[in-house]
Amino acid sequence: MRVSGPAGPIGLLIVDDHPVVRDGLSSMFARDPEFEVLGEAADGAEAVRLAQALRPDVILMDLRMPGMDGVSAIRELAERGSEARVLVLTTYDTDSHVLPAIEAGATGYLLKDAPRDELSRAVRAAARGEAVLAPSVAALLMNRVRAPVPGPLSPREVEVLQLVASGATNREAAARLFLTEATIKSHMLNIYAKLGVNDRAAAVTEAFNRGLLVPRPPEQP
Repeated sequence: MRVSGPAGPIGLLIVDDHPVVRDGLSSMFARDPEFEVLGEAADGAEAVRLAQALRPDVILMDLRMPGMDGVSAIRELAERGSEARVLVLTTYDTDSHVLPAIEAGATGYLLKDAPRDELSRAVRAAARGEAVLAPSVAALLMNRVRAPVPGPLSPREVEVLQLVASGATNREAAARLFLTEATIKSHMLNIYAKLGVNDRAAAVTEAFNRGLLVPRPPEQP
């Protein structure tokens, strides 16, 4: 890794498939003597190659790019032992984008609508090895930590779902199990939460996919 801080500027590699974005970021950081733009890349594969050659302190990494995407590039850099800090800069802040990037080894995660001052501070922090997260990303990760981990279905919940799979209504399942209809509804809500679904049909399908339910053989006449 290059020497940054008091001994020299922070070396940057800017990775984005849109030339206008790369030009804008390059111009912004080039005006500040605290930073030095070492290179630009239009996809993940080029980013990995340039990171090995230029040894930047911080890589500003987009996620959605043709060819090798940002997450794959972050993972490849980690596998190659790159010491560069990767600061994701993207427009996406959903679970499906944030979590893979963080798990792959990104130091920080910012959105492209971040103010210039915030972006500059984030790059400085990333160069020091500090985690940097956009507020919406921090909130998402906090909610993930706080969310209870779904447990396995209880024997009673499997029993209820088996009846539902056979076509029973809540009222019919309640009668078969000597429970109230409200209790059956409560069981179904718990089942939805544990299986990550929103309706009866999806719950039955997911249960079969997971092997929680076994198709019953047809009854003999």
